Amino acid sequence: MGFVEDEAALAARFPAFCATPAWVVLGAFEDGTLLGYAAAQDAGADLRSGNSHRTAKLHDLYTLPQARRQGVGRALMKAVETWACESGLRYLYWYANLHEASPAYVGMGYVPGAEVQEGYHFFELNFRAANTRRPHPERGQ
Repeated sequence: MGFVEDEAALAARFPAFCATPAWVVLGAFEDGTLLGYAAAQDAGADLRSGNSHRTAKLHDLYTLPQARRQGVGRALMKAVETWACESGLRYLYWYANLHEASPAYVGMGYVPGAEVQEGYHFFELNFRAANTRRPHPERGQ
């Protein structure tokens, strides 16, 4: 699975992430084989606006190389969007590498904002009012 700094540390962290209510970890399987996963985190109520601007960050979307371009990533993203909507979240955001991940998200129909740091696009979905919030060109907020 993608870049992993320490396999043992990942194995130790994984059950806790799955059991934490603020996190959703979703898997795509075929015949018992994990083809990909998505992990997102609900940041909770906003300090100034409470739950009306609750935001989640997509931390990971990964598919095995042999499972790419078969709809696995699209299905996982749809499931994350469903989780976000059902959880009452307003925003879902993530950063994607310009050359590796961004083309996949664009291919799924997502539109990146301004490039917020060298080599990465910022993506954001607003589930209540389409296209009303654009990322700040320098901070991505």
